[in-house]
Amino acid sequence: MEAFLASLAVVFLAEMGDKTQLVVLAFAAKYRWQTVLAGMTAGIIAVHSLAVLLGRLAGGSVPPWLMETLAAVLFLAFGIWTLKGGQEGEEEAAPSGRSPFWTVALAFFVGEMGDKTQLAAFTMAANFDSSLMVLSGAVLGMLAADSLGVLCGALLHKRLPERRLRLLSGSLFILLGLLGLGQLWIEG
Repeated sequence: MEAFLASLAVVFLAEMGDKTQLVVLAFAAKYRWQTVLAGMTAGIIAVHSLAVLLGRLAGGSVPPWLMETLAAVLFLAFGIWTLKGGQEGEEEAAPSGRSPFWTVALAFFVGEMGDKTQLAAFTMAANFDSSLMVLSGAVLGMLAADSLGVLCGALLHKRLPERRLRLLSGSLFILLGLLGLGQLWIEG
């Protein structure tokens, strides 16, 4: 139980104000909150399953700088696509050519690769004997934190016109992409 509670608390606190929390807020302002929640959940389970597996194996993975670069470029692409716009109520189209569910899941997965919450789950898995408890705690902590972003996005979706939401969401994605590239440039 200690592994579960520690993972839940660490991941929840680490995710508050994180870029993926802002990403799901932007997606929830554009798409139905149920779709965003489902895609986000799939991304969370996938990214933390990978973290726990790698943590248990304590092996190497893709260099963090490469995943951070991919995430930044993906955020820029989502931002440009969002700013280009589309028809009001157009939920079918997504930058990946897939449904919003897969767009959210992929964005979440890539955005979390090498992120502090994934590294926290990796570390917890390396330190505790119970992979299932670490995974459960990490997933629930992340779901709790990012559900707040979905809620805020859904409220914005009801109160702001589509054009302003598109401008806000697109700008947020571009800002996150530029900040990610800027951080890589500073560290590199």
